[in-house]
Amino acid sequence: MLWTAWLAANICMWMCDVAAAWLMTTISGEPVLVALVQTASTLPMFLLALPCGALADMVDRRRWFLATQYLMVATGIFLAIAAYLGMLTAPVLLALVFTNGVGMAMRFPVFLAIVPEVVPSGEMPQAIALHTMAINASRVIAPLVAGLLLAAFGSTSVFLAVAALSLGGSALILRWKYSPAIRTLPAERLMGAMRVGAQFVGQSRPLRVVIARICLVNVQLVAPLAMLPLFATELDGGARTYTVLLACIGVGAITVGAWLPRLRERLAARTLINLGSCVHAISITLAALAPNVWVAAAAMLVTGGAWITATNSLHVSAQLCLPGWVRARAMSVFFMAAMGGSAIGAVLWGTVASVAGVRASLGLGAALGLAVVVAVRRWRVAGPSADELAPVPFTSAPTAEPIDPGAGPVFVSIEYVIDPEDTAAFQAVMAESRRARLRGGALSWSLLRDAEDPRRHVEHFVDPSWLEHLRRLDRLTAADARLRERRAALHRGVGPPLVKRLISEDVPRETSAA
Repeated sequence: MLWTAWLAANICMWMCDVAAAWLMTTISGEPVLVALVQTASTLPMFLLALPCGALADMVDRRRWFLATQYLMVATGIFLAIAAYLGMLTAPVLLALVFTNGVGMAMRFPVFLAIVPEVVPSGEMPQAIALHTMAINASRVIAPLVAGLLLAAFGSTSVFLAVAALSLGGSALILRWKYSPAIRTLPAERLMGAMRVGAQFVGQSRPLRVVIARICLVNVQLVAPLAMLPLFATELDGGARTYTVLLACIGVGAITVGAWLPRLRERLAARTLINLGSCVHAISITLAALAPNVWVAAAAMLVTGGAWITATNSLHVSAQLCLPGWVRARAMSVFFMAAMGGSAIGAVLWGTVASVAGVRASLGLGAALGLAVVVAVRRWRVAGPSADELAPVPFTSAPTAEPIDPGAGPVFVSIEYVIDPEDTAAFQAVMAESRRARLRGGALSWSLLRDAEDPRRHVEHFVDPSWLEHLRRLDRLTAADARLRERRAALHRGVGPPLVKRLISEDVPRETSAA
């Protein structure tokens, strides 16, 4: 049921974008303005992904999903009215497409956070493949439906259909009996949740690599999508050609997507990403050289398959890097990078097309894709295993008496006694510990050595408040527990490492003498 609602939402998004892109070619034939439709659609994800992801980790996900659907209903109605009254100038159209993109920015993180709640962890790659299949099925269905409605009844009918279909998706979500996870701690505040989400991404090297790759890949992948209306116009000037080419991209993606689980068993994620990027570059080069619609359509089929290979492999790699508590926030950063790459690419290739033509723009997109593959060939995208990300309860009580949740900052120090011959190994473990503490939400971290006793080392880190300290402990994973065991194994003191938690206190300020 949720997958059907997701499919319907993506069909609405693509129908809106298809109709808007074609309308822009009738309002203004400027390549930059046509490409800006793609930018207006994807830019909200770049601007709003992190706050939307933080909210998706904080609020009732069913209500949030519903809110995104209602926003799409309202946008569809406004677009239909503006189209019917002849009020769709280029700025108005771009503004409404941007609003539709806001709905997408809100919807993506919450759905990505929902999937792990209803799918066993062992089936996550297949679930992500189905998630991506819904996106690509919409690429086939939406252009066909939008093209038929455009040809028969005009753009107003497309936008009314978007509103109606969004309302139907809302009805499906209303039927979902959602049981939110029981929280032992109060909900996070928005700014704090955003800080921790950004900090987690910054301290996770595999995730940073995946995010950088999706941004670079999307600059390349967006070239045929952004230029497709103008490319179709060059071929024969018809809306049907545009619809067929866009549908071919979707068909190619669905066909290859069905084989991706088998490919993933045989090839590493990095290989699939590079393979998809290279095949995509070859296919859009063939499209740029295509003498007719049939050759272009065949090239677009291959383009769709290459697109799904690269993006799905990156998507799976990102999901497998994440524990549940930060999933929506971190995946929102992933999609922020993806949509940011798409927005940059759309402007870039539109500008190139204005100067050198559409076909030259596609050729340069292919060249950039191959150059990126060569430049980042050594980057690794492998992350932790599912077992390492499993949550582990923190069993030792941090205090014997109640403490105000807002008290803080909290200064934590852990004392270790390390033999000189183990110093190098200890420092390597502490480098991993630093990343782990900061991923969990600590504000700062440092390692100190006693000037009088070189065997004595003190790990020191700061949490913003007592409540945030408890949250960080609540986020511990099996990987954190193993890291703690490795630290303890190097400790040579009597008893376990000594842990102290110090809470900042306010002191009266001096008053000036009368």
